Amino acid sequence: MREFATPKVVVSKCLEFDQVRYNGEVIPDKVVQRLEPHVTFMPICPEVEIGLGVPRDIIRIVREEDEERLVQPATGKDLTEHMRTFANGFLDSLGDVDGFLLKNRSPTCGIQDVKVYDKPEKSPVVGKTKGLFAQEVLDRHPGLAVEEEGRLKNFRIREHFFTKLFTLAHFRELKKEPSMKKLVLFQSINKYLFMTYNQKTLKDMGRLTANQEKLPVEEMFEEYEKHLTWMFRRAPNRRSNVNVCQHIMGYFKNELTKGEKDFFLEELDKYYNEKIPLSTVLGILKSWVIRFDHDYLKQQTYFEPYPEDLVEISDSGKGRAYA
Repeated sequence: MREFATPKVVVSKCLEFDQVRYNGEVIPDKVVQRLEPHVTFMPICPEVEIGLGVPRDIIRIVREEDEERLVQPATGKDLTEHMRTFANGFLDSLGDVDGFLLKNRSPTCGIQDVKVYDKPEKSPVVGKTKGLFAQEVLDRHPGLAVEEEGRLKNFRIREHFFTKLFTLAHFRELKKEPSMKKLVLFQSINKYLFMTYNQKTLKDMGRLTANQEKLPVEEMFEEYEKHLTWMFRRAPNRRSNVNVCQHIMGYFKNELTKGEKDFFLEELDKYYNEKIPLSTVLGILKSWVIRFDHDYLKQQTYFEPYPEDLVEISDSGKGRAYA
């Protein structure tokens, strides 16, 4: 079992933490429940923070000419600048965090698919956008693990979010007392995980850790972090995972029987065609790592990029939602 750094995550307070939704409700959320033992949550409700009560009249985003404004139709208040001022002040004082888990479709916290109206009163939806608080988060912290709770019902998105979150938390811990030895080890144990994301970036990061130009360690960490966050901008695809699994299988090509190899390749093909989850294939590889006592592969985070009990056992690998 790996030991994991504890990620710091800003979370919408209405998700499990407090009855601060516009209608006075708290929203149960299984991702938050599962994450809570493993992360440090920092709950926030931007709407309450700018003085709106609970319960409260709804707010919405309205398009005025080419600008989107945050308004409260019942009172006629324009809350745009108030929200931006709060968001910037909050983010200025936040310190180092690893991610944000925000309420979907919220006019403040939604990171996509937030309705935009033609005017404050009853009117048609004229587009989709991001919530005002979420927009500031994405502008200021584009490299962090930022998601909304609705999307995390999808297994692939959830897996990418967890992987990114715990990897960034590990790197943040390294930055507290940076050394080239720590950076080289970080690159080494994440080799196959990073290979699933982007092979070219993996090679670029490897060249950085060689530090042939003898740059100061702080400068090295800063440059390495740019590559790390860029690499994590999107989830890996199935073909990349197949390629990595084939690489790992190659370590045992002289020890395995033909029948074992054939069986594994058949299972890998089933994974590629979405008939079984990746965990089935990784289970076979892990059994070989243990059987042949391969120390280098034992260290690879690819086999456990985040705590094992965060995996949804019943997931088919096809994006099934939490029950």
